[in-house]
Amino acid sequence: MKKLVIFDLDGTLIDTLKDLAEATNFALEGCGFPKRDLAEYNFLVGRGITNLFRGAVPPGKDDPGTIARMRSLFLSYYENHIHDFSRPYEGIPEVLRALSDSGVSLAVASNKYQAGAERLVRHFFGDRFRTILGQRDGLPIKPDPEIVFLAMQEAGITDKKGVAYVGDSDVDMMTGGNAGVMTVGVTWGFRSREELSAFSPDAIADTPSSLLSILLP
Repeated sequence: MKKLVIFDLDGTLIDTLKDLAEATNFALEGCGFPKRDLAEYNFLVGRGITNLFRGAVPPGKDDPGTIARMRSLFLSYYENHIHDFSRPYEGIPEVLRALSDSGVSLAVASNKYQAGAERLVRHFFGDRFRTILGQRDGLPIKPDPEIVFLAMQEAGITDKKGVAYVGDSDVDMMTGGNAGVMTVGVTWGFRSREELSAFSPDAIADTPSSLLSILLP
């Protein structure tokens, strides 16, 4: 049984895609750019909002001034609409409860900006998570493994064999692999099983409930 399970947030615990798309499209329109289709955001999110903006703006328009303007517009919208459409994936609250009841510490490690990550997690899950780590100054974004090591440190765990990292994207598979911990891909998020499989995770879960047999053998 794992002592610490670290979850990605967007696309793993919560389906946030529509709210992220709405906020980014608001920023795009504010900058005079065309909006993106919802399906495109499956491949734009996951690497922090700066990279989201760089991917969303038209080619050649990702200069620092434009990205700063995108960020300002995005945050002004998103912070007022952060969970208009976002919801935990069906079965996730029950899985988190089962893990906690089994004595497993829970953490979030996300490329979402820190304040946004904290707000979403607290809104939907209360104090279920021991640690919530998002993008912030001084902490490199995933797939750098530092965020995993920081979660371990805050949980007081040094043995990597007792840790699992769970996520829905190539970035997550690389993060877990780079950290040297058990890595579990989930197929209900923003990316495909094929993408996850390409990085040879330790396991792939097709439903939230199947995580329990993986993490609590």
